[in-house]
Amino acid sequence: MKTLYKFVALAGVSALTTSCFNKENPNYQLFPNMYESVAYETYSESKAFPNGKEGQLPAKGSIPRGFEPYEYENTPEGLAAAKANLNSPLTEVTPEDLEEGKKLFGIYCAICHGDSGDGKGNLVKKEKFLGVPSYLDREITPGSVFHVITYGMNSMGSHKNQLTQHERWLVTEYVMKLKSEL
Repeated sequence: MKTLYKFVALAGVSALTTSCFNKENPNYQLFPNMYESVAYETYSESKAFPNGKEGQLPAKGSIPRGFEPYEYENTPEGLAAAKANLNSPLTEVTPEDLEEGKKLFGIYCAICHGDSGDGKGNLVKKEKFLGVPSYLDREITPGSVFHVITYGMNSMGSHKNQLTQHERWLVTEYVMKLKSEL
């Protein structure tokens, strides 16, 4: 008789636990937002900003943190002014600075200008770019080299987003060293 009671109790408990299970609507969720987050559309209107459509703009005249202004414009006149007036802020160039400049030159410049600055880099040899100047043929100053690295010229693009201002000056010093060796 006891086994019959045990069997009936076991069947009752099993019926109760399985009868509450529903695959379409599972058990209670204590933190439903963790499982079913609200979907947001990219570039959609938002109540997070005062105008409802876009983020807040920075104040006029503000300068981003870490930004160092460069006073010469991206014009031929700006290049001429930089060539005549701009000097390196690096007071004393150490061999470590030249080594760092060589490393950066190898990464960003040598593919076109060549390892020695002769204008015969791998892309020029493969005729992907033509007319890359040799530093020997050009009258360059530290100011003009820095200006061209910053803004680019002809087929050469700007490198101000890839190199910090200090790194551009290191590359400039290395280019001037290459020119003196040609």
